[in-house]
Amino acid sequence: MLGNLSTKLQKILRDLKGEGRISERHVEESMREIRIALLEADVHFKVVKEFVSRVKEKALGQEVLRSLTPGQQVVKIVRDELIELFGRQTVGLGFSKVPPSVILMVGLQGSGKTTTTGKLALWLSQRGHQPLVVSTDVYRPAAIEQLSVIARDIDIPVYVEKGDDPVELAKMALRHARNMGFDVLLLDTAGRLHIDEELMTELERIREEVKATEILMVADAMTGQDAVNSAQEFNQRLDLSGVILTKMDGDARGGAALSIQRVTGKPIKFIGVGEKYDALELFHPDRMANRILGMGDVLSLIEKAEEVVDEDKAEEMLQKLQRDEFTLEDFRNQVRQIRRLGPLEQVLGMLPQVGFLKGLGKIKVGEKQLAHLEAIINSMTWRERTNYKIINASRRKRIASGSGRPVSEVKRLLKQYVQTKKMMKQITKGFRTKGLPKFNFPI
Repeated sequence: MLGNLSTKLQKILRDLKGEGRISERHVEESMREIRIALLEADVHFKVVKEFVSRVKEKALGQEVLRSLTPGQQVVKIVRDELIELFGRQTVGLGFSKVPPSVILMVGLQGSGKTTTTGKLALWLSQRGHQPLVVSTDVYRPAAIEQLSVIARDIDIPVYVEKGDDPVELAKMALRHARNMGFDVLLLDTAGRLHIDEELMTELERIREEVKATEILMVADAMTGQDAVNSAQEFNQRLDLSGVILTKMDGDARGGAALSIQRVTGKPIKFIGVGEKYDALELFHPDRMANRILGMGDVLSLIEKAEEVVDEDKAEEMLQKLQRDEFTLEDFRNQVRQIRRLGPLEQVLGMLPQVGFLKGLGKIKVGEKQLAHLEAIINSMTWRERTNYKIINASRRKRIASGSGRPVSEVKRLLKQYVQTKKMMKQITKGFRTKGLPKFNFPI
């Protein structure tokens, strides 16, 4: 997530922190490098200019230059300004006093709007709401079927009615939601260009007909400034209540995330961080700033873990680690749990990149590798899983044959297992002694 920008900013600020004393020249050089990093990340040039100007003005203040820790003071200034850039406050969804609340999903074709509609419906369902989804896209033949398939996969009710008038479909869906007791109606609209006058007028008619509580634009973060420009146009016509940025887990330069709130004045409410239906996160400006600057996002990691990790089992695993009784059987069970948290790279990226945790965020582990790891352990006998030291050359060969993986991978897994035991003992100790939140999490 914003990996290239994050790496560059961390290096710039790390170099600055390395200076015992900093002068105006140091600040000037650092601001020039930050300006280049932001522009390369496709942040809007006006936003870059304002951001660098504000940071520079505060960094050149006498209380910073004369500080005993001027580098750290500058880091704090950059963090505060990043939070300001993102909107400072976490802005959730609004709901009408009289249900159902209507959420209108709009955006360009191909931005991930239909999938995001399903993700948001699941997010709402997990928090006690009773959502209903409906597609008003009568122009794309597979649109209604696509939403129906998604709704079935996530076990969310979908309203399907024949018709070629999107406004009438929205009206009927609202009536159905009201009669059947649904408290949220999500309307997936047809993707359109902001210059398509006829379709934009159609959106305005739907908005007025259903009295939408939320109008959310779904924007693809990988499109950079195009996403910002589109959001501006949609906002002028519809008065958006917020934005959902998709594909924030990719290698996109990410400038849209840093530009969209400042340019449109509308908050980023959610970000899509993966292809799975539960890969939708409420957007927290402070946590995003921390992630970019390598300070981690432990709160989000804890929230994710609380949803999927059995606390009693986690405590039991902690005790095993402390007694040095953590077996390959336990290792496999922990891999299964951590796969439920999401991509391992994202999970490790949420840890602060300092001290004993430094470098973990750069570890590259794919889903296939974790599946192969599990297959190898499954091919072991119970005795081998509980006492790895008995696994000799002939046993490794048999395990490799049973799992369909080369012997070299079996050897590498055993090495990883031993390293993981040591690393987790360090991390567990670190979380309990270095002021970080107490948290028992899977490997």
